[in-house]
Amino acid sequence: MALNLLSPTEIKTLSFLDSSKSNSNLNLLKFQGICCIYIYICVCVCVCVCTSGFAFKRKEIGCTASKRVHCSAQTPPPAWPGRAVIEPGRKIWDGPKPISVVGSTGSIGTQTLDIVAENPDKFRIVALAAGSNITLLADQIKTFKPKLVSIRDESLLGELKEALADVEDKPEIIPGEQGMVEVARHPDAVTVVTGIVGCAGLKPTVAAIEAGKDIALANKETLIAGGPFVLPLAHKHNVKILPADSEHSAIFQCIQGLPEGALRRVILTASGGSFRDWPVEKLKDVKVADALKHPNWNMGKKITVDSATLFNKGLEVIEAHYLFGAEYDDIEIVIHPQSIIHSMIETQDSSVLAQLGWPDMRLPILYTLSWPDRVYCSEITWPRLDLCKLGSLTFKAPDNVKYPSMDLAYAAGRAGGTMTGVLSAANEKAVELFIDEKISYLDIFKVVELTCNKHRAELVTSPSLEEIIHYDLWARDYAASVQPSAGLSPALV
Repeated sequence: MALNLLSPTEIKTLSFLDSSKSNSNLNLLKFQGICCIYIYICVCVCVCVCTSGFAFKRKEIGCTASKRVHCSAQTPPPAWPGRAVIEPGRKIWDGPKPISVVGSTGSIGTQTLDIVAENPDKFRIVALAAGSNITLLADQIKTFKPKLVSIRDESLLGELKEALADVEDKPEIIPGEQGMVEVARHPDAVTVVTGIVGCAGLKPTVAAIEAGKDIALANKETLIAGGPFVLPLAHKHNVKILPADSEHSAIFQCIQGLPEGALRRVILTASGGSFRDWPVEKLKDVKVADALKHPNWNMGKKITVDSATLFNKGLEVIEAHYLFGAEYDDIEIVIHPQSIIHSMIETQDSSVLAQLGWPDMRLPILYTLSWPDRVYCSEITWPRLDLCKLGSLTFKAPDNVKYPSMDLAYAAGRAGGTMTGVLSAANEKAVELFIDEKISYLDIFKVVELTCNKHRAELVTSPSLEEIIHYDLWARDYAASVQPSAGLSPALV
């Protein structure tokens, strides 16, 4: 992948050319009279790359052998090859299915536990892992009575024990990273919900896979960064990776029962974020407060900014490729402001199947826990969709000028290997710098682009877990180092 930039002295007013996702050979991003960025994205085509002799070295992690880029030959097997079919003899649970939750005090974890509390005849909790929220974790332990608990911050172990002093059947407590691993591979668990954020979720997820546990996947890094390592491992252990985020759950639901080879196209819907109605010329004036005003929801700062830049959707494109085996040319993004259609697929005969519902993360989480069954939900806590009340649904194509993140994500996906994890980590760091007002909004794209461009020389196409974690940390450090050195002047000017 080439993400070459003109030097600052060479940047001139340029026109925007060829912004299609599948032919992004040369994209010139123009902000009229304000700023411009020259993004040159070299699409990873097997014949070109594999015969060009590009060598990418591994460094600083004990690897001396260099690797050459391979495309289709290096693509890991997808979690679901365009269809979801129940394997003969697969156990269907009659009683409560035993569940472990990694990240129990976060958004995914608490919603998972809400589902378990409402369906005690369907699910039970055997192990919980949390970060540092002692009060909430103690309440969860008292309510769900797990056998094993982990607190990531080891310094809080004494405080947790004190909070559980009046609990009769105390769980075993294992602090730190090892505790998360033990929760993930608890012998009684059948499914593990991975709700922890970032590469910290990789090791417990790998441990769960090696122990034969199915994965209810809410940790994006598992596939975006770890896909080349995690997917072969999941196939080796015959483990199912079930997507818990709404877009990929929608696709997963739509491919149920498809015959082999029926999937033609994946269509990811996006809200469009805070700036979907802004003219591109105004983006140079964006403040943090502007980016955090999502038109649909009140979310955390990081995901709200990702929605504004559309990096969240670019990362979902990569995840969809790893989950369903769709080629990047067959994955599209559509702006859907109402956020009622959570995503769609197109079949070979041009039929389009969609999954609709009110935005509620509990539904995709529930389906990962209950698949292949459907669990009845009461209308009191799970409002049913009323299309007549809704009125209308609208769609429009995303603007590549407003959202250069799309081209960066497709290019990183085509490069594969460690590049996708570097893209995600660089974006996470860039968003952090933006929220802290150390860089401008437009600098987010520049920081990510420069980090990916720098990583080309060390791209590892079939990385180990250690290499994935190494380059995640490297990308964060490098992204921090390329922030503008003086004030908040945009790097794109």
